[in-house]
Amino acid sequence: MSDRVAGFVLAGGQSRRLGRDKALLAYAGETLVQAVALEVLKAAGSVALLGDPTRYGHLGFPVVADVVSGCGPMSGLHAALLAAGEAEWILVVACDLPNVTADLLARLIGKAGPGVQCVAAQGERGLEPLCAVYHRNTLSEVELALREGRSRMRDLAARLDAIGIEVEARTVFNVNTEEDWRLHLTEKEQLH
Repeated sequence: MSDRVAGFVLAGGQSRRLGRDKALLAYAGETLVQAVALEVLKAAGSVALLGDPTRYGHLGFPVVADVVSGCGPMSGLHAALLAAGEAEWILVVACDLPNVTADLLARLIGKAGPGVQCVAAQGERGLEPLCAVYHRNTLSEVELALREGRSRMRDLAARLDAIGIEVEARTVFNVNTEEDWRLHLTEKEQLH
């Protein structure tokens, strides 16, 4: 693991709108979470999955379980911050971003520096806090949010005065429904 950056992919979640585990969707000869993890690995030099080790442990990457459960992605970020060792920055990417690239993630990491707490991709819908790097000293803010029952990641990004890096909307397109998944696969076929 790099001293500067530890990479994580958020694999947990309910996938209620999709009706099945989006992390385990078959994608490019592997699963969606594995494809995203490989991009994170290229950019950060390390990667671990955030989720249930019994569910994702067979995928070939270390898996970090939530310490505080039931708070969605905030729980995952908390687990990543605790598991990051000496890394100064924590790269967290949601598993449902099939178009994310190592180049984009490297750009986020490149903007992380003194006085910065968070750098996030910024698409049409605003900041994408699940495609972002967080400084290790944000742990206290995350723990406070968990104690107070505040689990909205966009609110956290705002409290951290996150810096946005503008990206094309398709880069941060996320898969929430079967229709989203079909749309992505159709677009991918048309590009190749």
